[in-house]
Amino acid sequence: MKRENRRYFLRNNSQQVTLPASNPGASPNALPNAPIVGNSNPTAPASFPPPTSVPTGTTVRIDGSTSMGTINLNLKNGFQRQFPGTIVTTSAGGTDKGIQDLLAGSVDIAAISRPLTPQELSSGLVAVPVAQDAIAVTVGINNPWKGSLTREQVKDIFEGKIADWSAVGGSAGQIRVINRPSISGTHQTFKELVLSGGNFGTTPNITTLPNDQTTGLLRELKTDGIGYATYTQVAKQQTVRVVPVNSLTPDSPTYPFQRALYYVYKNPASSAFQAFLGYTTSPQGQQAMLSGG
Repeated sequence: MKRENRRYFLRNNSQQVTLPASNPGASPNALPNAPIVGNSNPTAPASFPPPTSVPTGTTVRIDGSTSMGTINLNLKNGFQRQFPGTIVTTSAGGTDKGIQDLLAGSVDIAAISRPLTPQELSSGLVAVPVAQDAIAVTVGINNPWKGSLTREQVKDIFEGKIADWSAVGGSAGQIRVINRPSISGTHQTFKELVLSGGNFGTTPNITTLPNDQTTGLLRELKTDGIGYATYTQVAKQQTVRVVPVNSLTPDSPTYPFQRALYYVYKNPASSAFQAFLGYTTSPQGQQAMLSGG
């Protein structure tokens, strides 16, 4: 399939910077003004200026969504390289854990893969979109079913209405649905994007994992399972296959299951957050986010 050459724009200090499309599977597409999925909540503009210097010893602590692991690591490396003597620590305890740590004051940034809830907004949290990513539907590489799905079929499978591979063009056999736990930001976004805000099915063929671990989910797919993960986590995996949806793969600009990824701070923003987000939205930060360098 021919892939369109996409361009993404970042507005920073009244300047427009044109960024090249990323290599699919390398990292999410940088898009600080990304649209918000589902029932959108207000977010702050990325208005912190790029820092010209950052004091030696400045520490930036990040925790949150596993979906943002690549972003966090790439920006950490670029920030520390541009501002020697700074320290960025990253963890991936999940979206909810990142928010809890931010409210407790043990991190400076929560990296999340869903919009903030009204309760979180009322706690003084502010979300800034920093990237656009896609949620991929995946099956094991040795699954004998080699087809594609419509958006409606994906919804019906995860709601438990379709439970046999023969209903989607395969041989007879149960579809084992591997679901992420509700604490997962990707789980919550999947409900909004795919299930139209509805609930996952409770049929016997649907298993919800106790921990939000993509590696564990992919391992559970085997030859008859189906699951979902952020595209950047599976694009280069050799053990799974990404399922086209409406004949589109997740690197397509019109792929249906796309979402924004966010950095969250507690108002007022700390100096560490201002410096890190200012770097994130600078041309140097955007390049680091996309390529790791």
